[in-house]
Amino acid sequence: MAGLIRQLFGLAIPKQAELEEEQVTAEMTGVRQIFDETISPNLNPTRMARILRDAAEGNLHDFLTMAEEMEEREMQYRTVLSTRKAAVKGIEPFIKSPTEDKADIAIADAVRDELVDRPEFNDLIGDLLDALGKGYSVAEIIWRLDGTRWHVDCFEHRDPRLFHFDKATRQHLRIRVQGDQDGRELAPFKFIVHIPKLKSGIPARNGLARLAAWSYLLKSYSLKDWAQFLEVHGMPLRVGKYGQTAGPKERSILLKAVRNLGSDAAAIIPDDMSIEFVEVKGFSEKPFEGFSKYLDEQMSKAIVGQTMTTDAGGSRAQAEVHDKVRIDIKEDDARQLATTLNEHLIVPWVALNFGVQKRYPLLTLPVMEREDLAVHARAVSELIDRGLEIEQAEVRDKIGYREPASGAKLMRPRATSGQTLPDPETATNSRYRINPRHCARCAELAANGQLPEDEADRLIAAELHGWERVMAPIMEAIIEQVRLAKNYQELDQRLDRLAVTLPVDQLAERLAILGMKARGNGFTGEID
Repeated sequence: MAGLIRQLFGLAIPKQAELEEEQVTAEMTGVRQIFDETISPNLNPTRMARILRDAAEGNLHDFLTMAEEMEEREMQYRTVLSTRKAAVKGIEPFIKSPTEDKADIAIADAVRDELVDRPEFNDLIGDLLDALGKGYSVAEIIWRLDGTRWHVDCFEHRDPRLFHFDKATRQHLRIRVQGDQDGRELAPFKFIVHIPKLKSGIPARNGLARLAAWSYLLKSYSLKDWAQFLEVHGMPLRVGKYGQTAGPKERSILLKAVRNLGSDAAAIIPDDMSIEFVEVKGFSEKPFEGFSKYLDEQMSKAIVGQTMTTDAGGSRAQAEVHDKVRIDIKEDDARQLATTLNEHLIVPWVALNFGVQKRYPLLTLPVMEREDLAVHARAVSELIDRGLEIEQAEVRDKIGYREPASGAKLMRPRATSGQTLPDPETATNSRYRINPRHCARCAELAANGQLPEDEADRLIAAELHGWERVMAPIMEAIIEQVRLAKNYQELDQRLDRLAVTLPVDQLAERLAILGMKARGNGFTGEID
């Protein structure tokens, strides 16, 4: 087993206890304490610049704290980031066997049944996609040995502040350890580390939260100013007027009444005093609203690549066009996440349970655009009709359907006449005449020359010998109209008139006789 691990990772195999126990947990004190500090209340441009500079140098603690708070405090950021995550979480995972060998198929089936089809696998995808905002995400695998088989007990998402990048290259993630600036190396087989490459450069500068940070800060200022503006100018200016004979007591009563109108909207004043409401003109909340909307739009562009499906103002047609851009981003997120899962989960699980393989099952997250499946189905159908031979496994891989299990109940083609077609396996012994184009099994037998000839075949063969004589007058009448027509529209009109006089009597008689013979021989299906 140690040789196996060295081949895969160049590292020594962890002991059973190391695989089964949790290696990264928060503590009450030290560098891995439970984090409850906050950044946003005292955030200003100077501190923001320092946080981003420290993060670029590898000190990510304050940046990660701010990124967490941005998802809690900024609704637009939370919405668009959740939209991007949900787009990938909604993709159905697909496991592809590396070959058609029975052993490889069995391993792929085991991966699907024991890992991918588990309910917590979708939660794992969501946890790993936390890397989109923060730049990286880590999930610890808790293994359990049952006899000779290794099982994944659970996936534990770890707070990213429990890790940092190495000081030398700032490329490799390490566990924070008290008293050790470089930290501890991540044990093999224990961690799933997702570091999406959203831009070139060091991973510490990769998170979307870094891109949205200034919009978050500027919007917080704008909203604060907007609230103060509404507090001052949200109500008309209240002016109290008193007479020349009013003394200090009367003036105090009037001032109190004016102030109460701001909160109670009710006041009592002497008869010789008055209060006027003066509308303040020339002030508007539009600059605050416009600036906030602008920042929201920039945040949407940065995270989901467009604004038409996240902000109001775009038509449906525009939204559908912009949705294609978002699909491009989704495809890239899905591809990178699938690479991480293959490297950090699928390969270790297969290696532990089945040994080193030349090729491993491949997990993919295929993104199917709208109408893709229908277009693909039509294209495959037309290509097959033109003689192209296509392997069923390739079509299944493309559309994401599995190979039918032995003994499973299968769907069958629907009969075009409204009747139920007999089972293809017994079609050759049936009294129904099955058209091979509607029956895959019959088509296969017919192509291999294994479909036995029956009375219907002999009837059809006999009629085909004289088809030229029967069809000659019909074809001559149609060709004559083609010669006389000057354009397509005229030909269409001539054919409509010809339809009522077309000499089809002989053809109709021959088909009626053939149909009577077929029914006399017991065939009640269609004959082509």
